[in-house]
Amino acid sequence: MKPLVLILCTGNSCRSQMAEGVLRAAAGDLLEVASAGSQPSGYVHPMAVEVMREIGIDISAQRSKSVREFLNRPVETVITVCGNADQACPSFPGKVNRHHWPFDDPAHATGTEDEIRAVFRRVRDEIRRVFEAYADGRRDERQASEALRNEPPAGAEAVRDQVRAAYARVAQTGGSCCGPASACGCSSGLAPDALAQSVGYSQEELASLPEGANLGLSCGNPQALAELREGEVVLDLGSGAGFDVFLAGRKVGPQGRAIGVDMTPEMIQRARQAVPEYRKRTGWDNVEFRLGEIEHLPVADASVDVVISNCVINLSPDKPQVWREIARVLKPGGRVAISDLALRRPLPPAVVQMLEAWVGCVAGAVPVEEVEQMVRAAGLADVRLIPRTDYVEALDQFEDPLYRKVAEHLPPGTRMADYLVSLTITARKPAGE
Repeated sequence: MKPLVLILCTGNSCRSQMAEGVLRAAAGDLLEVASAGSQPSGYVHPMAVEVMREIGIDISAQRSKSVREFLNRPVETVITVCGNADQACPSFPGKVNRHHWPFDDPAHATGTEDEIRAVFRRVRDEIRRVFEAYADGRRDERQASEALRNEPPAGAEAVRDQVRAAYARVAQTGGSCCGPASACGCSSGLAPDALAQSVGYSQEELASLPEGANLGLSCGNPQALAELREGEVVLDLGSGAGFDVFLAGRKVGPQGRAIGVDMTPEMIQRARQAVPEYRKRTGWDNVEFRLGEIEHLPVADASVDVVISNCVINLSPDKPQVWREIARVLKPGGRVAISDLALRRPLPPAVVQMLEAWVGCVAGAVPVEEVEQMVRAAGLADVRLIPRTDYVEALDQFEDPLYRKVAEHLPPGTRMADYLVSLTITARKPAGE
């Protein structure tokens, strides 16, 4: 059974009808698509039918419908498209995914017939751009989900499966992650907020988060590096419970968008459960979470202004592919702001072979010079890497169980900070690409 996406506006004669036609044409094989209104007009506007035919989409058979027709149906996603301040978009009860993408109402256009038709064409083109991009995202998300289900675990995939299992436990326990397969950043002695503050997050930022979004998985502060601006589209790789996504959403504002991608279904579920609290606090619907691997991002080409990530790329068994994906999804001139872990010098073989260290982001770390080579090989420019020791020293200070176990395998007289650094990485996609 295909998930139902319901597109709402007041009269259900123009905008929502055109959006229904676009989305059905673009993703009708994936989604059931319908539209409705709180005050249905009873007809589909003839000029909406006309301008949609110009792009090869026939909506003449669609009918105006009431929101009431869908109250007893399993609706997955509701998208409201009312754009004028004096209009109240229809509300829809229940727990559903919600988006608000406002468009002008072409039925209110005045002037000659040609001038009115031009307004209908403009609104049509805006709707087409937004809803085709949404369809691309849903298709990418399904492909990533199928890949996760169908790929047999072998070699690097076995490591990925172990990582996924460890982070599923983190999501389920709310941050109680120490044990045989601890997750990156987890510490029994250091509270999540204290760890976040040690790498540069403010008390005000932490207080703004929905409950449970901070699981103590940070090794840096990509937010500070990114210098996010209102209206930007931000992508967070390995978004977990939504920590950096919710902070980014506040910085890009209602006209921007913050997208989180994570390969762990339990993390995605936890993050999505926090969205209503974020929406209630901000009044904005500008964050979303997608299931997928960072080596195969469920994101369209050249659609993102900024890519951020916090202590995640080390978990990937194919880091060059991650950087190629980052370059693919960035818009020309788009930028990267990432916090991760890197090596000052090679780890002893016994540490590399410890799966717990892999899950804890230690054995997956590569030399700083190798990180730079991967970033440049992906085609990114203006690359800058800054090593820091504050994160590793904080874990040493609070005797994190994973790091204590790793220390047992280090040469006498050495400590983790001699091998491992928190690395801030900034780069940019050339504007001409």
